[in-house]
Amino acid sequence: MEPIPEHPVLFGQPVPQGDLLPWSWARDRLAAARDYWIATTRPDGSPHTRPVWGVWLDDGFWFSTGSSAARNLGKNAEITVHPAATDDVVIVEGRAVAAVPEDAVAAYNAKYSWTFEPDGDGVRDRDGTVGAAFLVRPRVVFGWGVDLSMPTRWPFGMT
Repeated sequence: MEPIPEHPVLFGQPVPQGDLLPWSWARDRLAAARDYWIATTRPDGSPHTRPVWGVWLDDGFWFSTGSSAARNLGKNAEITVHPAATDDVVIVEGRAVAAVPEDAVAAYNAKYSWTFEPDGDGVRDRDGTVGAAFLVRPRVVFGWGVDLSMPTRWPFGMT
């Protein structure tokens, strides 16, 4: 189901009424990005950010990592994801669950000319390196164009 756009609260204030971006605007940017940044929380409460490769699917963002992020997500599944190197802003807030969907692995391999194979709850690459794999199910996505134009919030109704 496609989320319905609404006006966000920014800088502690409701955004004045105006045009909203369609969900396709955010979805297209999430799918087209090559690199993404993820942010997780360490067990001591401090932030942890890392760049990752991943693919946007119909039900969320799929990625693999061997970094501390995997351990962090084992303790606290909350995560944010956003495409790197873009003037447009798209921020996904949600929960990461261990997942290795076949369509995600195939899309990842095609996108990055890589060779991942499922390996339990994670994936193994052609060099034998194993990494945890996660599907981020969005709770809410925020987006806006250059210079904070048309700020939009897309709620997904999950808790």
